[in-house]
Amino acid sequence: MFAGSKFAAFLFDMDGTVLNSIAAAERVWTAWANRHGLDVAAFLPTIHGRRARETISALKLPGVDPVAEADLLLKAEADDLEGIVPIPGAVAFLESLPPERWAIVTSAPRELALLRIKAAGIPVPAMMVTAEDVTHGKPAPDCFLLAAKRLGVEARDCLVFEDAPAGIAAGEASGASVMVISATHVHPLVTPHPMIRSYDEIGIALDDSGWIALAPERAVA
Repeated sequence: MFAGSKFAAFLFDMDGTVLNSIAAAERVWTAWANRHGLDVAAFLPTIHGRRARETISALKLPGVDPVAEADLLLKAEADDLEGIVPIPGAVAFLESLPPERWAIVTSAPRELALLRIKAAGIPVPAMMVTAEDVTHGKPAPDCFLLAAKRLGVEARDCLVFEDAPAGIAAGEASGASVMVISATHVHPLVTPHPMIRSYDEIGIALDDSGWIALAPERAVA
């Protein structure tokens, strides 16, 4: 798993990658979908990994303003934080990383991201890229390119951690290496990238320049 590779920084998606907010998100989106007469079972798989406005825009619903609807959804999601938990091993893994060497790169708005991070009890990153920071959301690579730039590194030298197809595509397009987190997957995801279910499966080693290598598993204290 990336044997012999070292990375300048790690870039983490949030939902489904370092925390699990699926139940809360799907409660809110189910209510929204029902109001608009959508097939909920067919629609829900499309919401993950993309900004709300882009998910809504893709539906091309007559008379629906994607920006206004996304704002309403943000308020509803901010009020529903029940059941949000960290992905197994994520807290310890993030705490093991140098603060200047990782970021969260999420399609969620900043306000919602911070609420979910707090609810899950994961570390707040020193740097975060959120929905407001880019013009084009995932699967465009803009968010990962911006995160790498803000960390002072090249995207091609980063490892992206993702769970959803849109995010994986964004990581690939940025030139970064990609690790897939499958902890929340109900159905197997076909991917050429390495995949783990828990961060307990991996650890890190730092070289003298602060570059990060993956170890097979984190040492138990």
